[in-house]
Parts: sequence; structure tokens; C-alpha cells
Amino acid sequence: MELTRAKAKDKAEPKKRKLSESKKDMLSGYLYVAPFFIIFGIIGLYPAIFSIYLAFQKWSGFGEMEYVGMQNFTLVLQDPLFWKSLYNTLIIGVMGTAPQLLVGIILAYFLNLAVIRFTNFFRVTIFMPYITSMVAVALVFGVFFSNNESALANYVIGWFGVDPINWKTSEWGAKIAISLMVFWRWVGYNTIIYLAGLQSIPKDLYEAAKIDGANGVQQFFHITIPLLKPFIVLTVFMSTVGALQLFAEPTVFLGGSAFNRDEAMTVVMYLYRDAFNLNSFGTASATAILLLIIIVVIASINTWLTSGSKRRKKVRAKNVKG
Repeated sequence: MELTRAKAKDKAEPKKRKLSESKKDMLSGYLYVAPFFIIFGIIGLYPAIFSIYLAFQKWSGFGEMEYVGMQNFTLVLQDPLFWKSLYNTLIIGVMGTAPQLLVGIILAYFLNLAVIRFTNFFRVTIFMPYITSMVAVALVFGVFFSNNESALANYVIGWFGVDPINWKTSEWGAKIAISLMVFWRWVGYNTIIYLAGLQSIPKDLYEAAKIDGANGVQQFFHITIPLLKPFIVLTVFMSTVGALQLFAEPTVFLGGSAFNRDEAMTVVMYLYRDAFNLNSFGTASATAILLLIIIVVIASINTWLTSGSKRRKKVRAKNVKG
């Protein structure tokens, strides 16, 4: 009887299944990566989704929200200040980004040459502006581009017979000063990326080119630039996105009056002004979505141009073979 009861008890109680080693490894892997996805969901994904929802609401940050549909987008697109901020963003972006990419390639090329001594010192020196505090950068450039006649910038342009400029209040003076600040801060970052790309190019190609009689300029345009193209595309994409999100440099340079004038107001500054100065979080969210669309469009154009150049090369190659 007892034996029969024991067998019946064993059948009634289900046996606990142990996890296999593969499932344990999979579970431990999920636990390791879970903190990243949890943090990303809290401070990344949720704010983005809430911003999209907020773009269709009227909300001052307190009280209940009021659904207004596309009204926020209409208000932003009909505001001349938005288009002025977009114009400023594009102008400052081009003035500050294009020169730094060209100068970065040239600096990286010379730093990669074996004949130059103390290359490590120069690499660290060029990269220093990128890790310098924005407050220190603003103080230095605030002295350089002061409105006083004795400021360094006014003193330099005085050599060429140009009258002193009020850099922080004039239309193009503020744009030029901020563009130079962006150039000075980011040229070293792009130089290091280009330098890493140059060091990945095999030296045998340059030696073969020398044997064929190619000079330094020909090697630069026919070997260096083509093989450096993936790094150029990367820096152009990153610089474009960074230029469209410009905020810190003009805000710190212009100080407290940055949001009261439109000489150098960027799209992100316009967004910040709506949200935290005017307490209009709905239009600020609508501006953020419009900025996202602009960034996606420009990034898509860059990708299309890159793929288009590849297609043109393939067509040319087929024509040559034919």
C-alpha cells in the first residue's frame, strides 16, 4: 500500500525541469544587455514617443493638455523666426563645417608623413579643442570677438582697412564668430578620424605609384582621396547632423541675449525658446519633429549622392569595356 501511494504521489507531483546550459547562457546574455535597453527606454525611447504625442497638444507644462491637431505645425511653419533660424543654421553649418573637413584632410595628410617629427605632440595639440570646456571656449572667443575696437579680431581686420565690427550684434559678425568657434572646436576631431583612415591605407600603393613616376599631388588625389572616401562620407554625415543641431556654441557665445535676437538663432535655440521661455511645449515638439525630418532628408540626399557616384563609375566602366 505504501509503495502504491508513493508511486501515485510521484505521478501527481510534476517534476521540476532544470534549464539546459544553452538556455542559461541565453538568459544570462539577456540579463547583461537588459540594463542598456531599460535605460534607453526610459531616457531615449519614451521621451521621443512623448514628444511626438506632445506635438499635437497645447500644453504649458502645467495642467491638462488640449488636443489641437496640426495647429502647432501650422504656427511654426507660419512663423518668420523659424525660417530665419533655419537660414542661420544652414549658413553657420556650411561656414563652420565645410572648411573644417577640408583642413582636417590636409592636416591628417601631413601628420601621417614620416618626415615630420613630434607627430604625437601635434596630434594631441590638434585634438585638444575638442575636449576643452565650452565655458573656456566661450571666454576665449568672447575676448577675441569683443565689440571693443581694441579686440584681437578688430585689430587684425584693421590691418586691411576694415572698420571695427560689433561681432555679437551684427548680422554677419555673429555668424562668422560662431562659425570660427565651430571650426576651431571640431577640426581636430575630424583630423583624427582622417588620420586613422590614412593609416589604414597600404604603403605599397604609394611605393608602386612612386615607381610609376607619380608625384605627391597625384598620389594624394588618385590614392589618398579615393581610399579615404568612407571616412569622408562618415565625417560629412556626422558634421551635417551636428551642424543642424547647433546650440551650445551660439548660446554660450551670445550669453543672456542669445534668445532675444535673431542674428544667430538656430533651430534648436528656437525650439528651446518655445519650450522654456514661452512655455509652449507643443510648438517646441512640433519644431523638433520638423528638425528630425530635415535631418533625415539631408542624410538621405548624402546617401543618394554617394550611391549615385558609385553607379556612375559602374556605367563608365561598362562603357569603357564596351
